[in-house]
Order: sequence, then structure tokens, then C-alpha cells
Amino acid sequence: MSQPMGPLDALFLHVEDGISHMHIGSCSIFEGPPPPIADLTALIEGKLHLVARYRQKVRFVPGGLGHPVWVDDPHFNLDYHVRHSALPPPGTVQDLENLMGRLMSHELDRHRPLWEVSMVEGLPDDRWAMITKAHHCMVDGVSGTDLMAVLLDRDPAAAMVGVEPWTPAPEPSDFQLTVQALSRLGGRPAREFLAQPFAGLHPRTAWSRAKSVAAGLQSFGARLTAPGKVVSVEGSIGPNRRWAAGRCAFSDVKDIRSAFGGSVNDVVLAAVTGAFRRVLIERGDPVDDVVLRSLVPVSVRHADDHAWNNQVSLILADLPVGIADPVERLQAVQHQMQELKASHQVTAGEAVIATAEFLPPILLSLGARAVMSVMRKSPQRTINTVTTNVPGPQFPLYALGHEMLEYLPFVPLSEGIRIGVAILSYNGRLTFGVTGDYDTAPDVHFMAEQIEAEVRRLRARAGKPNTTRSGRRSKEMAR
Repeated sequence: MSQPMGPLDALFLHVEDGISHMHIGSCSIFEGPPPPIADLTALIEGKLHLVARYRQKVRFVPGGLGHPVWVDDPHFNLDYHVRHSALPPPGTVQDLENLMGRLMSHELDRHRPLWEVSMVEGLPDDRWAMITKAHHCMVDGVSGTDLMAVLLDRDPAAAMVGVEPWTPAPEPSDFQLTVQALSRLGGRPAREFLAQPFAGLHPRTAWSRAKSVAAGLQSFGARLTAPGKVVSVEGSIGPNRRWAAGRCAFSDVKDIRSAFGGSVNDVVLAAVTGAFRRVLIERGDPVDDVVLRSLVPVSVRHADDHAWNNQVSLILADLPVGIADPVERLQAVQHQMQELKASHQVTAGEAVIATAEFLPPILLSLGARAVMSVMRKSPQRTINTVTTNVPGPQFPLYALGHEMLEYLPFVPLSEGIRIGVAILSYNGRLTFGVTGDYDTAPDVHFMAEQIEAEVRRLRARAGKPNTTRSGRRSKEMAR
């Protein structure tokens, strides 16, 4: 009748406060004239049996005795979740980005399943878009891309799937939720011992892992408390968002990596760092010796794990915006990422999340809300931005025979972070979704342009001809 959330999923729900929205999302652009909205709705309806969460809503356990639970929504109405919109003629990239920002400025209705899809008409060249929005308590970045692969098709000629019969399970009463929560609490000690990060390990292995966790916590704490210079991309935020997207060929990033070493992630972080430098200079901020501290989510999901829950750890990376030369900046990022891999921050993050099972659910809930309240009154200054890189499918996906040409990501913001960047790879392309606070980050479009420009600069230094377009507005959409 109900499925409890894990502590990390529940945390994403608890920290949402009307200003820090905790949904993730994407904007996908498809070729060809838009299909009838009824056909898109039917396509999604035929896949719902593959994604149980899409017909489930959140219920809170009375008294906070347990984490929130998922229950079938007896009043589920697909038409509420699949929506229809259009850009004002003639329709431009800027119009689509503005619409994306507006849609992401509103939190999802907690009385219904926590997702929405909007089909958008009016793009140039008879193209159309699909904007998706799902709460972070449902999915992380990796499971979100898995979800897109489920909803869409790999075969352009795929037949429409018939609708599977579905009858919602009876919704539990508050009394039943309370009894179930108390039952789970009774079994917690043994269950938590079996789930905690050192259980079942050989003593020598457990000791080695404990040292790794301690080293990771020390590294994370040292970065978190290190003093930094005041910059305009940090500070209080409001509830409204701006959004813009940058693009480049995956081959460009691979050529840069081949020329200068490191990883694809090093290259994209260096490009984001260079773009932040340009933004700060444009704003008149000093950049000498400035370092932006970025929260970088890291997936700890096994390759064969396709569950929809969150399975992430975290590292803190310093983006060296004070370095003027693009190649030197890339090399500094490479060196730092090597240090971070050896610092065991990811291992420490996993251990912290695992031990969160020991916290009584009511304390997790109250603690999360208290922290957000304190941060609202005295914004944190230790984390300046968030940068997340998610691998997407490297093959084309189709909706009703229409190829998905671009897959553009969205990352949420929390208090103290005015600009965040999500990076997503899809079918030989890399896209950068730049989220900004509406009132304090009007230059997200400039930021997206500068990310593209940084990739071009690095590719030129690598001695390769650029394939990335010289303008962020794709010419076929801007006509």
C-alpha cells in the first residue's frame, strides 16, 4: 500500500521551501511539425506501466514517525500532467528559454504525482519541444535520463504501445501509515546495521574503509570552511528562475582531452570555469586569485541499477577563475580533480548518506527545515555554485517518429547559489543548461555563450578546427 522514501529522497522534499525548488528537468527539441497533443498523451499513457512513480503521490506520515511514502493516486489524471503550450510568433531560442525559466519557477503540486510534461509548439522550422519536470525526490540525474529513454523510443517506426490496465491500490489511512511506520521503526536496528557502510566487511577492510571515510570528511570540511572572496554570483535568491543553454560537439571535448590530457569532465569544468571568469569580469567583479567553490554531485549508481531513487554522493571542487589562460586553467582543474579522487570525498559522502538511516525521520525533517530557515536569514557563502555532469544516451531517441535533436538539462538552485550549470551528453552532443536566479542573474544567456566560447578557445589551442557553432543561438532556430 505504501513505499517509504530513503533519507536522501526525503531530504530533497524537506528542503523545498517555496524559494529553493527541488525539481530537475529538461528541454528536448524534436524535428518535424508537432504531433497532436492527444497523440503525445497516448504515447506517455502507453508507457506508464513501466514507471510506477508517475501514478503515485507523496503522503506524509503523521507525527513524522517515518519518512514520506509513495502511494497510488486514486484520482490520477494524465491530462493534468501532460500540457500544451506555444511560443509567441515568430518563436525564437530566447522565447523557448524564457518559457523554460517560467515553468521551472513554480513548484510541483504535492497533492498529485510530482511530474509534468509540456509540449511546446511554435519553434522555427516546424520543430517542437517537450519540457519535462520531475521532483528530485523521485529521480536523480542518471535515473532521469533512464526515464527519458523509457518514455521515448529507439526505433522511429515503433508502434504505439497499448494501455495496460491499472487499478490503484487502496490509499492507506493516517492510522495505517502510523502503524506501518512504527513497524518499520521496530525493525530499524537490525536493518540499519545491515545497511551501514562497514557491515559484513573483514576487519582489515572495514578499518581501511573507515580511514578513507575519515580522510574524505576531513578533505570536505577543509574545503567547506576555507575562506573565499565575496563574488556577485553568490547570495540570497528569490523564487523565480532564468534559464539558457549552450551546446558543443562531444568530439570537440574529446579532441581537447586528447591534446591536453585529463577527462571529459575536466574539460567541461574548465569551460564552465572560464565562462564564470568572463561573467565576473563583465559584472566588474575582481577575478585575481578568485576561486569559486562548486558542489559537484557524483553518481554512485551501479551500471545495471535502474531504480528511480537518488544514488549520489558529493564533492567540493574549486573552480580557478583567477587563472587567465584557458590551458593553464584546464591543467589546474585536472590537477585538482586528481586530488579530489584521491581525497575519498565520494566515499565519505556515501557513508554519511548511509548513516542517515540511523536518524529518526522526524529529526531529519526538522533539521532540514531548520537549516533552510537559518540559511534564509543568513545565506551560506561557502558554496558558490553547483555543477552536475550526467551521461545521456549516445543514440537517437524518437517520439512518435520525430527524432529528438537536442536534450537540454536543468539544475535547481538552493540558497546562496545564484547560478548553476548542468551538463548532459546525448547522441554525440554536449549541452549546458545554465539556471539563474531571476533577479540577480540576468546574464545566464551570456554565461551560456561564454561556455561555448571557452570550448572553441581550448579547441583552437589544441590545433583543431572548431565544429562548435560561433553563436549560441542555433542558426536553424534563429531564422
